[in-house]
Amino acid sequence: MAKKDTNSIQTVWSIMERLRNADQLEDALSSCLDTLREMTGSEKGSIWMMDELEGRYISIINSGTSQSVGESAAPGEGIVGETAEANKSRRYKAGEAKDLKLAGVDGPHISGQSIMCIPISTLGHILGCLVLTHKKGGDYTEEEEKICDNCCSILALDIEDKGFHFRPYEDRDPIVSVRGIVKEFKSGEEMRRILKGVDLDIFPGELMVVLGESGCGKSTLLNIIGGMDRMTEGELKIDGKDMSSPTEEELTEYRRNYIGFIFQSYNLMPNLSAIENIEFIGEISKHPMDSMEALRLVGLEEKADNLPSALSGGQMQRISIARALVKGPKIILADEPTAALDYETSIMVLKVIEDIVKKNRTTVLMVTHNPEIAKMANRVIKLRDGRISSIRVNLHPLNAESLVW
Repeated sequence: MAKKDTNSIQTVWSIMERLRNADQLEDALSSCLDTLREMTGSEKGSIWMMDELEGRYISIINSGTSQSVGESAAPGEGIVGETAEANKSRRYKAGEAKDLKLAGVDGPHISGQSIMCIPISTLGHILGCLVLTHKKGGDYTEEEEKICDNCCSILALDIEDKGFHFRPYEDRDPIVSVRGIVKEFKSGEEMRRILKGVDLDIFPGELMVVLGESGCGKSTLLNIIGGMDRMTEGELKIDGKDMSSPTEEELTEYRRNYIGFIFQSYNLMPNLSAIENIEFIGEISKHPMDSMEALRLVGLEEKADNLPSALSGGQMQRISIARALVKGPKIILADEPTAALDYETSIMVLKVIEDIVKKNRTTVLMVTHNPEIAKMANRVIKLRDGRISSIRVNLHPLNAESLVW
C-alpha cells in the first residue's frame, strides 16, 4: 500500500476514534483539529460553525497559535464565507494569499501564508468550515486536501447525529486583554523564559479555565493579570486602560478594588474568625458588599465566628471565596482552588464558583491541571511551554455537580 494511502487511512481512523471516545463533542472537535493540523504541518488551525440565528459562521475552536475564537463571517465574506457558500474546498499558495481575509473586512488578515479551507457539510447542509494556515515548509497538497475533506465529512455526520446546536460567545468588549506577554526569570547565570508571547481576551461574565502541565506558565499568567507580578514584555489592558507599566499606586488600587483572589492554600489569617477574615478585606475596599452576605453566598453563615483551625479544608476555601467576593470585584482569579481538596469537597467549591458566575455575573479565570473541571467553563485555554496551544468554546458547559474524576 502506498505511503500516502496509509497516511490517509490512519488519519481518518484517528478522527473516527476521537469522535467515538470523547465525552463531549467540543472535546472531540478540538482533538480532531489538533490531529489535522499536525498531519499537515500547519502552525494554525480553527473550526468555524454556522450560527443559524445570526446566519454567520463563528470561530469556536482554535489550535496552535491561532487566535480567531469569536470572529465571525457571513456567507460569502472572506475565505470562510466564500468556501461555505460554494461548498467546495479551497487551497491558496503562500504567494496567492496576499491581502486575503479569513472572515470579511474586519476579520483576521492573512498575508503571504499558505491556506486551506474545507467545508464541513452533509448533503445540502453546510455546518461550518475547517481552516488550516501557515503550513511549514511549503504549500498544501492535493492529497492533504482529500484527507481533510474526508475527515470533515465524518465530522459533519457526527455533528448532525449528535445535534450540535449552539449560541456563540457574545460579541462584547473584553474586560481584560493581553498581547504578546513575555515573562523571564533569572535562573543562575541564564534567563529562563516562562511565557513566550501570550495573546488572550477575557470577557465579562464568563468562566474561563486555563489548563496545562506544571511549569507551562499558568500561574505566572494569572499573577500578571492580577497585578502580583510584572511582565518582561507585552501589553495588558483592563477595561481598555493600559496597565502594562503601572505605578505602585495604580497596582495597589487595581488589586484592592478590581481583582479578587482565590488561592490553593486559602491564605486565611489564623487568629481571625471567618467573618473577620472577610471584614478585613471589605474594610480596605471602596464599595464592599455586606460581609455576612458574602458568607451567605458560600453557604457558611453558621460558621461566622469559627477560627480557620475549626474549619475543614473545603470550608476554608469557601471562606476564601467569600473574602474575594466581598470586594465586589470585576474579575476573580482562582489558582488551583481544588488541588488540596477531595472529590466531594471539590464539587462543593466548584458549585460555589459556578453560582458566582451565573448569579453574580462575575468573571472568573481559573487555573487547574484537572481537565474534567474544564468541562464547566465557557472557554478553555490550553497552555503548553509558555504559549497558548488551543482555545475552545464549551458550547454546553456542564454543571459542577455533573463532573466526575
